Amino acid sequence: MRLAALVLALLGLGFAVPAMAWGERGHRVIADIAMANVSPRTAGAIAQLLRAEQGLTTPACHVASLSDAAVWPDCLRGDPDRWHYTFAWHYQDGPVCGAGFDPHAHCPGGKCITAQIERDRAALADKGLPPAQRLAALAFLAHFVGDIHMPLHAADNNDRGGNDVIASWPGHVEGNLHQMWDGTMADAAIASGAGRGVGPGAGAGALVRVYSREEKARLAGGGVADWARESWSIAREVVYPEAFGRKTCGGHGSAPVTISQAQIDAATPIARERLVRAGLRLARVLDEALGR
Repeated sequence: MRLAALVLALLGLGFAVPAMAWGERGHRVIADIAMANVSPRTAGAIAQLLRAEQGLTTPACHVASLSDAAVWPDCLRGDPDRWHYTFAWHYQDGPVCGAGFDPHAHCPGGKCITAQIERDRAALADKGLPPAQRLAALAFLAHFVGDIHMPLHAADNNDRGGNDVIASWPGHVEGNLHQMWDGTMADAAIASGAGRGVGPGAGAGALVRVYSREEKARLAGGGVADWARESWSIAREVVYPEAFGRKTCGGHGSAPVTISQAQIDAATPIARERLVRAGLRLARVLDEALGR
């Protein structure tokens, strides 16, 4: 009941029902939502860029679709000698016990997710760059717009975004809080119910569809800093309090926690809307970069 009340409160503030620094399924769904909602001109430009896949020289990490592109940056972790410099781009952990999320903080040397999204957006729109460079920007952008909508990719409580919080939940004897949101919450959101709406009481339905103009106006707005602030707020007001059963800044440290199925079910709408918002916002960014 407490989580449901928090969800409704967040909805009242404009933080609708959301997903996380998502595993592969989550990133692919976000990309598929985007592809279902971009303009025909943008879809054609994406198809053209995908022809430059060989220029990426990553034969173990294929990019034959936007869905592939959205998981490409995680695939690069298999080659750290070449790609280690990109790993810090996936997150920007604002302290949840601070005054608020500051997009200019916790970004040493510009190596963080909010800064990188802006760089990739500019590179993608620059038709003077080599196609392979623009394709890499497309892949990073598709992935990072997804990552920034995962609450624990924008928040931290001295635990590396929940990675140091040992957690168990149904089907997982021992993992961590970050993993639970990355995988289990995304999977629950994708699989949750039937219906077309997004919000409290809405069924799960197929997330991948063409959304109405009104839905896009409600769900796809804001800038990069706004998206990060939403995630930070959800981590502060929902993720950490529900994991530890107390206020976020109550000095819980990193004690092991147990997450119940009821808690997962209650948080699923949050994960669901985060996925939808990420997909529609990605579509908007791609149209702005490629649809003109």
